[in-house]
Amino acid sequence: MSRYFGSCHCGAVRFSIEADIKETTSCDCSLCAKKNAVMIAVPADALAIARGEDNLTLYQWNTKIARHYFCKTCGIYTFHRKRSMPDHFGVNIFCLDGFQRDAVPHRLADGKDMTLTESALNPDWPGPRVES
Repeated sequence: MSRYFGSCHCGAVRFSIEADIKETTSCDCSLCAKKNAVMIAVPADALAIARGEDNLTLYQWNTKIARHYFCKTCGIYTFHRKRSMPDHFGVNIFCLDGFQRDAVPHRLADGKDMTLTESALNPDWPGPRVES
């Protein structure tokens, strides 16, 4: 099991993860495509916030299952509670100190085809719609 330390850009938020990293992912949903993050999935108990939990701001949309966290000071996306696996976090690999991106395979996750559940959502967001 490997341990990685991470932080946002300004250092107000610091965290660590302990996990065996098998792959990185990119998601093509409207949010992930715009933030252009490359992520790793870790079990919720593998992520520990060392400092700055009160400096995280939460962004949610659509089903509000996924919980995306950003630093209030510098705006960097650090990690999110995953919609597809709510017992896991997706962690932004660019926040991890010394993580070797090319050491593990990369996979594109199909987020744009996840169902949108609120009919009043922005019509530009992709994905099939279910009337709420």
